[in-house]
Amino acid sequence: MNPTPTTTGPAQPLAESPGQWQSSEQPRCPYMVVRDPDMVREVLHRPDVFSPANALVAVTPLAGPALRVLQRVRFALPPVLASNDTDTHAGIRKIVAGFFTPATVAAMEPRIRELAQEAARNAADQLVRSGPVDLVQTVAAFPPAIVMLELLGLPVRDLADLKRWSLDSMELFWGWPDEARQLELAHSAAESYLWLRKLVAESLTAPGCNLFKSLAEHGLSTPEICSLGYFLLIAGQETTTQLISTTLFRLLEESNPVDWKDAASGEGSRSAVRHVLATESSVPTWRRVAAHDTNIAGSQISAGTEIVLELSGNHTTRPAQTRGSSPRTQEAQHKPPTTYGLVFGSGIHRCLGAKLAELEAAIIVQETAISLPRIQLRDVNPDWIRLLSFQAPRTVVVAAQPLGPH
Repeated sequence: MNPTPTTTGPAQPLAESPGQWQSSEQPRCPYMVVRDPDMVREVLHRPDVFSPANALVAVTPLAGPALRVLQRVRFALPPVLASNDTDTHAGIRKIVAGFFTPATVAAMEPRIRELAQEAARNAADQLVRSGPVDLVQTVAAFPPAIVMLELLGLPVRDLADLKRWSLDSMELFWGWPDEARQLELAHSAAESYLWLRKLVAESLTAPGCNLFKSLAEHGLSTPEICSLGYFLLIAGQETTTQLISTTLFRLLEESNPVDWKDAASGEGSRSAVRHVLATESSVPTWRRVAAHDTNIAGSQISAGTEIVLELSGNHTTRPAQTRGSSPRTQEAQHKPPTTYGLVFGSGIHRCLGAKLAELEAAIIVQETAISLPRIQLRDVNPDWIRLLSFQAPRTVVVAAQPLGPH
């Protein structure tokens, strides 16, 4: 999320041939697109050759007015974790990983279920009182944010602002906003950065253990802690909200192999979530850049080549689901183009919150299906978040299902 971007123009739908550019008949994609799972894995496992330095760089160059807004608040995102290609990465990652151990994540399960049940009950009550309900806002949005802040030892506050800032920052750094929209989004990013800097300052003197204090003790400066926190507080909860949103939508659309009734079981919800992870996860792509001249699968790659890796299916290339299509057709439509094992990345930069995200999504989907057993989609064609590396329906509006004849 460096305010000095290196690429221009919107990326086109992913090329069909692994490792190839778009054809000359199409608008040129500014990235080399790698879809083959083995090639994706090879790139991720050669960080000295395929650097993560561009992972957080703005997709669309930020114009002067937007840059000036960020500069006024001393907005800075030095490479610390996801985009760090230096020897400092391992030590920093170890500190952050200490907050996401298997034991820590497992211990959060009762709290996640408590939040999921409360959110699902509120959605059910709202459905009875006032009619149609947006499941994104009522059940998917806030539990992941609460869990993330609690897990990191940070105060739970300003949740509505955090959710708004997260979506705005994703669009600013992974989308294609025009200059006027950039300016709006830059004001939001500046506001969130000031909030974060204040939170970091408070955390350094707060009692008990928290991530920011641990990073300071490791030797990170305040700008470095803010850089890590800025990305982590976005990715650590908003991508989980988006995973939940897509899973709920596909279940209710009846294009997920699991049906809504079966999603009320632990096994069913886990299967539904894993299917979405493999076919159209909330983070379908990620970026790398060739650090020097190299090759992959016999193809020469020049230093500086920008690369997009497909981690899971992409909504813009996913065949449309047709109600009533044959099981065989449905199976073909849902065949994952990449393996589940790449969904959260691979190698030394693999997502630290993978198990947490999957656990949260499965529990929230399950509790929603339990509390809302008879609902149907009100809007079968919602607007989608469609950014270079993030995708999900913006809304999942449902209504009570009419009772059948007795």
